[in-house]
Amino acid sequence: MTRKQRRGLLIGLGVGVLSIAAILMMFAFRQSIVFFHTPSDIAQHKIADGVRFRLGGLVAEGSVKRGEGTSVAFTVTDTLGTVPVTYEGILPDLFREGQGVVAEGVLRPDGLFVADTVLAKHDETYMPPEVAKALEEKGVKLGEGATHPEEATTQ
Repeated sequence: MTRKQRRGLLIGLGVGVLSIAAILMMFAFRQSIVFFHTPSDIAQHKIADGVRFRLGGLVAEGSVKRGEGTSVAFTVTDTLGTVPVTYEGILPDLFREGQGVVAEGVLRPDGLFVADTVLAKHDETYMPPEVAKALEEKGVKLGEGATHPEEATTQ
């Protein structure tokens, strides 16, 4: 085998190994990707039962109901839609009504979102970027005193 043939074989083997590694990484990432949805997205698109995803929006005012132990029920809204959520565990210290939240879990056939992870904003000026972007795309104005365009016409 000549030098040129050995070099070509080595390059070909290297490309093959890298291709297999890339394919394996894509399969691994595909299984761990969790998609993000707002309540109005859920109303528009049917999400299959048992599919994990992140639900983001604002905790609806007056919706937090604490059960026995660490059980909590609340509603997530983007002002265009709402989704009831249950969570079993300790909520973040900054979790409260009217604040941004991202919950990760599954949607049951009856429309109840069962969360196993709840994330809350960490200070007065922060909201998870995907929540802020999704709310702004829906026409929800963020910040103090902001109202939804439909709310302004009904008041």
